[in-house]
Parts: sequence; structure tokens; C-alpha cells
Amino acid sequence: MRRVDKPWGHEVIWAETDRYAGKLLHIEAGHALSLQYHERKAESIYVLSGRLHLHHAPSLDQEVEITVIETGAAFDIVPGTVHRFEAREPVTLVEVSTPELDDVVRLEDRYGRKGTSEA
Repeated sequence: MRRVDKPWGHEVIWAETDRYAGKLLHIEAGHALSLQYHERKAESIYVLSGRLHLHHAPSLDQEVEITVIETGAAFDIVPGTVHRFEAREPVTLVEVSTPELDDVVRLEDRYGRKGTSEA
């Protein structure tokens, strides 16, 4: 198990095998992850606490919508889905995914992190 500090909060990677990965994400109020998509990685999230503002679109050429995911709700993200997790209040969620943790194509990033591309 390992903790990874992020500019938006932190994640705890509690499972990592060649077949799946499991994380807890703690997103601080007023912060958001990159607007991104995955080429291979599939993930499912479950909101443990807070209200997650999920920005999502099925593909790069479609308009991004915002859906509020309440505590106790889940959402699946398939490869190619454009998405961003935003917390307007503190949010904790469980993420279970395929093992490609580095499969992130950043389209926008509030924190100026490397790897952000113009798509």
C-alpha cells in the first residue's frame, strides 16, 4: 500500500496487480483532477463521501457534461471517455481499474503538470 500526494489531495493505492488496481482518492474542496482520457485503462468509481462533480464526454469530439455523483453512487469510465473529477466539498472515492495506472492523456490541468497535451 502506498500514498501518493497530488496537487488536488492524495491517493492511496491499496491494490496493484497485473490484472487490476484499487485506489482511494481524497480530493480537497475546490480542487479537480486533469481533464483526461485513457487509451486502455477502464475504471469504476464509488463515492464514499461528498458530492463529486464528474465532467464527462464519450469521446474527444463530443461536448463535456457535468453529472453530480452523490455519496453511495457509482460510475463506470470506459477507455476513450473524457473525464475530470471535481470536488466543491471534500470528496473521497474508491477507484477500481485495470492495471494501466500511467495510461493518462491530459487535455487540461489546473496545476501545469507535465504531459498535458492539446487534443
